[in-house]
Amino acid sequence: MSAQPDHTPASTTPYAPAPGAPAELLAQLRADRRAERWVPAFEREWAAALEESRRTFSLTTLYEVVHVWQARLVSAPAVDAFSASGRDETGFVDMAELRGRRRR
Repeated sequence: MSAQPDHTPASTTPYAPAPGAPAELLAQLRADRRAERWVPAFEREWAAALEESRRTFSLTTLYEVVHVWQARLVSAPAVDAFSASGRDETGFVDMAELRGRRRR
C-alpha cells in the first residue's frame, strides 16, 4: 500500500505556460495601444506574483498572472468592437456601485 493519493485534483494548478510566455506577453502588451496603462499594471502584478512565489515556493500565482493577461489581450478586440458599436449599456449592473452598497 502507498500513502500517495490515487489521483490529483485537476483544479490544483493551472497549466504551465511556455517558459518564454511572460516575456512574449510583455512584448505584446508594449505593442498594444493600451500599453501606457497595461504595462505598468502587468509589471506590478508580475512583481507581486514573483514575491508570492518566493514566499510559497509555488508557481501558481505566476501562471495565473500570465493566463489573466493573455485572456485580456485575446478579448481586447471584442471589447473594443462592443464599445465602438454604440450599444446602450444602461441596463448593465455597475459593479463598483454594488460593492459600495455592500460596504455600507
